[in-house]
Amino acid sequence: MPSKDAARTLVFDSAATTIDAICAIARDGAKVAIGQEAVASIDAAYACLVRHVEGGEAIYGVSTGLGAAVDTRIDPTDSAGQYRIPRPRAVGVGRLAAAAEVRAMIAARIARFCLGYSGVSSPVVQRLADMLNCGIHPDVPMTGSIGEADLAPLAHIALVLTGEGTITLQDGRVVSGAQAFDAAGLILPTFGIKDGLSLISSNAASVGLACLLLQNIKHVLDAHVGAVALSFEGFRANMTPLDPLATRLRPAPGQAEAALAIRSFLEGGDLTGANAARRLQDPLSLRCAPSVIGAAFMALKTAWAATELELRSSDDNPAVLASEDLILPTGNFDATHMALAFDTLGLSLARLAAMAAERMMKLLSPALSDLPRFLAPQAPGANGFGALQKTIAALTAEISHLAMPMPFVVTPVADRVEDYASLAMSVVDKSARLIEKLRYLTAIEMIVAARAIDLRGEIKLGGEGQALFDAVRSIVPPLDMDRSPSADIYALAERIEAGTLLRPVLEMG
Repeated sequence: MPSKDAARTLVFDSAATTIDAICAIARDGAKVAIGQEAVASIDAAYACLVRHVEGGEAIYGVSTGLGAAVDTRIDPTDSAGQYRIPRPRAVGVGRLAAAAEVRAMIAARIARFCLGYSGVSSPVVQRLADMLNCGIHPDVPMTGSIGEADLAPLAHIALVLTGEGTITLQDGRVVSGAQAFDAAGLILPTFGIKDGLSLISSNAASVGLACLLLQNIKHVLDAHVGAVALSFEGFRANMTPLDPLATRLRPAPGQAEAALAIRSFLEGGDLTGANAARRLQDPLSLRCAPSVIGAAFMALKTAWAATELELRSSDDNPAVLASEDLILPTGNFDATHMALAFDTLGLSLARLAAMAAERMMKLLSPALSDLPRFLAPQAPGANGFGALQKTIAALTAEISHLAMPMPFVVTPVADRVEDYASLAMSVVDKSARLIEKLRYLTAIEMIVAARAIDLRGEIKLGGEGQALFDAVRSIVPPLDMDRSPSADIYALAERIEAGTLLRPVLEMG
């Protein structure tokens, strides 16, 4: 896996990389280098491929056409052939990927190249690393992949290596790949006999984006646990559902970890004392929080494992196995297992959203919270968080919509040869929009719960709960009079996204 030195250079060797490494490259600007072991593996596969080509073997995309044109033989020694592959496949439309997203795509492709099964030439891999290190981020439209290799987005990246394609600079100027390489003092690579195909025949775009998304989800899920704990404090809820004995009676997946995580915020506070709860039985959105959070945590772990499996595996078609002296056609570019994992994760996160909305509605209702309606300040006509209920309802509805699984029947393409598609990139993209909305909803729950805590008067919070409450209050002042809460929500959501609002809560190991 990549190793990190003091200069923040991640060295890719021939072993598997991790989600955290991809995120460090994409978000933190870590430099990358190709290790000697990786170069040796890449070169061995390339040499194996050359031997088979020289022997006259029919090799998909090298001595044959692509897709429906697989029955057409081509000259593998035609140096222009591999340059032609990305051009007609750069068919993306829609919004352009952000720099971090492009970096994640490139880093994921490098990681899998370094496993040594693609038949790519090492100079091309090195140039991809140079693009990351020099900040050359191709314009990559986000719509065009159906998930059976991310041909369209990766073709837009590959075009830059041919001197074509476009890069939008920070000052708004658009330059070609040749111009960007020249400005960085780099020489465009000479494509080898499979480089054009190797650059695009991968689901690296989906995998790179999945890495970024999983880190975002982990931050939101940690914050969600903290928000639930603050709601327990604000509602003065009964803690018995968090008791380890309850989990022992029914050890649902993740329930024990979630209950312990919520309880860790409450330990040392008044709520842990006898007769501290206002009610014997609280609403299910409080009582059942450990079960539902636990299910979401397990779904996150499954999606995390599916993504890391992709990072440490070859999805090349054909794959080159130098140790067996074999060129092997595969269908390993199909990412159905990853798409299903993210669809399931989305469904579990939507359940969290539904429960969060209900907890907030209970806190805002005097009949259930014994607090002022809408937690409003004491002023004539004060509305408090009454209108905020509409935002809560809108976010919850949109999250529920985005949680719906992608279709499993897709229009066949390539003269109906490609008659199935995982839609992995589309699944990851809609999941990213879902988590953005859940982040806002989690920030709102923290704001509402903190206001309820204020109105409870002299209560002692648990140690970690107090620390989280203080962190929220350092961003969101108390509601002494009605004001727009939008800026507060944005500010708190930014801290959640950065992962700096609270410590990591749920352990992925």
